Amino acid sequence: MSDTAMTLEATIAFLDRDFPQMHAGGRSYHLEAVGPLSARMRLDGHERHLRPGGTVSGPAMMALADYALYAAILANLGPVALAVTTNLAFNFLRRPGPGTLVAECRLFKLGRRLAVGEVAIRSLGSEDIVCHATGTYSIPPER
Repeated sequence: MSDTAMTLEATIAFLDRDFPQMHAGGRSYHLEAVGPLSARMRLDGHERHLRPGGTVSGPAMMALADYALYAAILANLGPVALAVTTNLAFNFLRRPGPGTLVAECRLFKLGRRLAVGEVAIRSLGSEDIVCHATGTYSIPPER
């Protein structure tokens, strides 16, 4: 028996089916784990994710955080395609080099109408957080 409403495989299949645009230009986002009120997602950095100076861009990290939050919510609630972001806040703490980033997400609240969580993004192999994000999602009343 799973501790989540959707398994890792079911969550990946839902995301691939309902959000194929996330893989435009080639697959970069990889959902690696889901658990009770949590998810882990990896971004394999490509040239398209870099900004001048050779660092992963803010928009690439913002997409990673938002996508990881959504995956955690889906895995824990089930397939709720119309859950939408209502707020995201970012603190960029360190300059990541070009390469792979890992987002660890945990949800603080998973209610009937709102989900609130945080995401810590690190460069692969590092303990230092490069970006910290908090976010709120609105969950549709009929699921």
